[in-house]
Amino acid sequence: MPDAVASLTSAQIKEAAAGLMPTLEAELMALVRIPSIATEGFPSEPLFAAHDLIVDMLIAAGVPQIDDLQIPGKTAPVILATIPGPAGSPTVLMYSHYDVVPADDVELWDSPPFEPSKRDGAIYGRGTADSKANVIGMIGALTVFGGRPPVTVKLVIEGQEEFGSPFDNYPPEAPELFAADAMVIADVGSVRPGSPTLTVALRGSAQVIVELTTLGADKHNGLYGGAAPDARLALIRALASLHDDNGDVAVDGLLREPWTGSSYTEEEFRTLAEIRDGLPLLGTGGIGERIWSGPAITVTGIDAPPVDGAVNAVASTARAVINLRVHPRQPAVEAQAALIRHLEALRPFGLQLTVTAGETGDGFAAAESGPAFDAALSALSQSWGEPAGLMAGGGSIPLVMALDTAVPTAEKLLFGATDGYANIHGPNERVLLDELEKAVVAKALFFQDYADTFEGKK
Repeated sequence: MPDAVASLTSAQIKEAAAGLMPTLEAELMALVRIPSIATEGFPSEPLFAAHDLIVDMLIAAGVPQIDDLQIPGKTAPVILATIPGPAGSPTVLMYSHYDVVPADDVELWDSPPFEPSKRDGAIYGRGTADSKANVIGMIGALTVFGGRPPVTVKLVIEGQEEFGSPFDNYPPEAPELFAADAMVIADVGSVRPGSPTLTVALRGSAQVIVELTTLGADKHNGLYGGAAPDARLALIRALASLHDDNGDVAVDGLLREPWTGSSYTEEEFRTLAEIRDGLPLLGTGGIGERIWSGPAITVTGIDAPPVDGAVNAVASTARAVINLRVHPRQPAVEAQAALIRHLEALRPFGLQLTVTAGETGDGFAAAESGPAFDAALSALSQSWGEPAGLMAGGGSIPLVMALDTAVPTAEKLLFGATDGYANIHGPNERVLLDELEKAVVAKALFFQDYADTFEGKK
């Protein structure tokens, strides 16, 4: 294990990162050209090509030990790499992924999604922001130190994050592989360009299926409508009970709290959500409270015939699937049970619903204290030249909970190269090169600040 690792000043780190940017840009574009989609119906060869390219980049960055973790049922291997730091230094695990979602909406892109285009200070292409820029940012931070960082670094880079994989549940089975003093989950970014942000919470998720059958078969509504119980109408009435007149969730037992950290302005949220002019937002309270620290209920699917070709009939059956987003600190099964109780207590038009519990996934709330937390806030603030804020995520990252279960003592830190305007999973996904450079600087500064703080507390 190396012992003579020179400390770098903030100015030296920024200068080194700036000098690396032409190489990092080229590496990112090469990675984005690979359509590494990990789901059925797409070839696996691009996944392995992306894996191999990242391994080559890590070798070039001076990483001495690179392994593959093969999990049964998983398409692409997980890259595990270890970069030893000085004796007595803390261990930092850094996570990201190299798979991407498909780009089926090609006609909405201004340039082909897998032919990365550099324009207006950004690189456009599928996977630029989610999450290949974060992979490149990790490699860049290591390269700043010539492959000899002041902390021991464990890299975990997987290739099947977007559509779920066995790896989501694997860490507790082999906690020794993921042992660390701190973890940087680089699958997120800042609330907006120029505003460094540390994500400290993620909402959980729960699915519920609700259905009912009222007739032996659909019946002509001219003959039976008005008295025959319409299953679809009863279901719609039940679903309408999930929110009050303001659009707030009206289910007892769901945790909701005010959000006090950084958040979108209402104007920003309207722009990002592409809300039509003049329409109201759903619910009351601050934006952060509505999308991060409070529940959200969405009807994500409902069985119904299309409008075109609809038949005049009373529906004999009806079914819907409901997604519940859960406060980061509330167990998802507890919240799911509250929703089920609400639905089972209803009797729309005197009819009883059948309610079935679906999948659940707990949210995550990080400890907002500790040497790694302090070092991350300092690094983000120094890199961007603005005080770092705290935000949450409305979506879940199942692996975060798995890592937290496997290594509960490690501080969990979520920050990265993207921002709220990156349009991940949508057309014209992009990463700003200035944000990527600042993310490289922030990671390198975090290594240095955390090493110094860790040594100071020994």
